[in-house]
Amino acid sequence: MNTSPWNRFVKYLYTARQWYRETPERALEQAYEAALAIKAIEDEHFGGQPIGDRAGDYGDSTLSYFKSDLQKYLKAIQTRMVEFNASRAFLELPERVAAQPKSGVLVDRYHRGFGIDTKDRASLVFEKLEFIDRVIARYINRKPTAIVPISNSPNLPISSKTGSPQPYQNNGSPNSIPSDAEGVDTYIEEVSLLPRSLLGTLNRITKELDPAAEKEVVKNFRNSKVKTVISLRFILLLILVPLLTHQIAKNFIVGPIVDRIRTNNNAPVFINVDLEEEAFKELEKFEQHLKFQTLIGRAPAISPEETEKRIEEKALEIAEEFGSESSGAIKNVFADLISGLAFVMILLTNKKEIEIVKSFMDDVVYGLSDSAKAFVIILFTDVFVGFHSPHGWEVILEGVSRHFGLPENRQFIFLFIATFPVILDTVFKYWIFRYLNRSSPSAVATYKNMNE
Repeated sequence: MNTSPWNRFVKYLYTARQWYRETPERALEQAYEAALAIKAIEDEHFGGQPIGDRAGDYGDSTLSYFKSDLQKYLKAIQTRMVEFNASRAFLELPERVAAQPKSGVLVDRYHRGFGIDTKDRASLVFEKLEFIDRVIARYINRKPTAIVPISNSPNLPISSKTGSPQPYQNNGSPNSIPSDAEGVDTYIEEVSLLPRSLLGTLNRITKELDPAAEKEVVKNFRNSKVKTVISLRFILLLILVPLLTHQIAKNFIVGPIVDRIRTNNNAPVFINVDLEEEAFKELEKFEQHLKFQTLIGRAPAISPEETEKRIEEKALEIAEEFGSESSGAIKNVFADLISGLAFVMILLTNKKEIEIVKSFMDDVVYGLSDSAKAFVIILFTDVFVGFHSPHGWEVILEGVSRHFGLPENRQFIFLFIATFPVILDTVFKYWIFRYLNRSSPSAVATYKNMNE
């Protein structure tokens, strides 16, 4: 059945009225979504910090991309909040202050629309407004790194301190921009007509023409030289002091005490079963060697007594050798503890040098080219978590167990090789994805290409 033009017109008016009544909710929702988009960029690419605070993690092109998105979302928030407050003044306020109906069908409608759910609805609106305020406040009350989407106006007051336009003061209106509580001026990032690279080149030329530029360069060079000398000296200190402490403690402090205790208590020659089996194999090999030399005529035939005497001499020599190795393993335990304490003391008493070394290492690492970074990453990953790394870990674990006199546990070694390189590989991949991908995306791309 065809409807009359009048009915269609009434229906159109009703639809337009419903759309207009929903304007505050729609505008607030769009502003809230824009604030969520800004928060998502902060969490995903800037570690929860405001966009632009970690500018060193990205290049100019990438940072410009994020800034353009930020400008777009902030402009959307500003526009939608103006729409929200303007429409709310005409729509929601009269309905809120209207008299509550006493009875009839209007009571149910009132409670359904403005009564029972009003508190929940109002709390949801307040939460969204608070979230929007928290997000945009990070880009309004900021220092020069802030990005504020405010159009330049000739009516802005001029700061007496900086000579730059001051921001609008917070006069209580919802779309006004509050000033910093401590009186710090809010700076506005203006869009320049010239490319930033050209401006950077002009600034560099201006600095080079500055009469004080040479002094500044010499000063920076001297600071870099001092930092390099201090860092290398401290790194050598971290290496040499524990080694010297270990040798001195082992030979002059721990060594005599361990030798005296083992001699007085008639301690066993072998500290573990592995050393005992190794000594027996060496003695058996010596006995077979004597017999072989006699059989082929390379050595004169000797009597059984002489053979037994030579074997006894060799056994005493082996016992002395393995007894010294057992004592050395015990000495290593205490000497390593002392050298570890010396290392910790150096770290605790040289905190300034540690900060200088960190800065020096950052300069060295970030000063590498992208291909050099990729080469170093591939080298480390292949050595420690690559296909041939289990053999290296096996040699390291065997050396550590022999250093401390521990029996060689093959099950522990295999379990370690099956788990630790996997964990280390996961840490490498997470570091590449989480940090290196931000600081040097081109190095990650080079790494992937070299790996393929």
